[in-house]
Amino acid sequence: MTHPELHYVAALEQLDPADAVSLAANADRAGFAGTVVADRFQPWLPTQGHASFAWTVLGAIGQQTDGILTASAVPGYRMHPAAVAQASATLAALYPGRHRLMLSAGDAIDEHVVAPYWPEAAERSVRIFEAAELIRKLFSASAKGNDTRHSGAHFRMESARLWTMPAAPPPLQIWAGGPVTARRAGRSTDGVIMQAGPADRLSAMLDAFRGGHREAHRESETQTAVHVQLSWAPTDDEAMTNALTEWPMVGLRFPRGDIRSPFDVAQLARSVTADDIRARIPVSADPEVHRAYLQSFFDLGFDAVHVHNVGRNQAEWIEVAGRDILPKLVR
Repeated sequence: MTHPELHYVAALEQLDPADAVSLAANADRAGFAGTVVADRFQPWLPTQGHASFAWTVLGAIGQQTDGILTASAVPGYRMHPAAVAQASATLAALYPGRHRLMLSAGDAIDEHVVAPYWPEAAERSVRIFEAAELIRKLFSASAKGNDTRHSGAHFRMESARLWTMPAAPPPLQIWAGGPVTARRAGRSTDGVIMQAGPADRLSAMLDAFRGGHREAHRESETQTAVHVQLSWAPTDDEAMTNALTEWPMVGLRFPRGDIRSPFDVAQLARSVTADDIRARIPVSADPEVHRAYLQSFFDLGFDAVHVHNVGRNQAEWIEVAGRDILPKLVR
């Protein structure tokens, strides 16, 4: 039996960057395995009020913590894959053995701001794997002190290397939305990250990822992670109010990847009800409800769980999780 990795998600849409650093330090002291942040340019809702630069915040968090620093990045729109690789390598050099890089196909709400063509989902999936290939090539060549180049369907890179590299490149994980993407991630990257959902669907994706890893005859260690949301507060009513106010998007019945404005999300979210929220995430004042929910993902076989309490009561949540949930999780 190994110690379960529960990681604290610092939602930069909701948090002032200084508060995000302080809360990550609290989470570190409470026993969380690390902190996860996503590279966003806009919040989902205008009322969330923030969208600080993830790489800057992660660098500051690293100074205040000892755990894993996970960045969820979107290469290819606001940032070329080479720039993502440079940011990741620098963070890994600052904090050896502590950084993981997750690549996401992204959302229009963040990436359209630089006015690119916004492709359909199938093309976004192809682009993310080409971006991963470029980043892996750049990591590998730079670690050996060599230049490399790339000329693909979507990205080009002239002869280049990263002059600041850690002793070992950071592990690279891919966000997967289905078994096909998960299998491809298993063939070509170090890990996979999924959004929480029905157990049978997650199990199928885990099997696909592991199958892809076997098919490619890869011997490297892998990391499987799941992104989980919940709403805890001192009372059930407060927990529901937090979810409806702060993160109603979880109750939307359609994908939101093509929406371009926080104001549009706010209008669409007005239709979300308490029943919609309850159908998607646990909403409760009882820490045991949340412990059982989080434990279910370790029972499925995930190596790590990234947990986001959707309310602004982050300090109280970290205290409760550290006292009543973390010590009872097993893997």
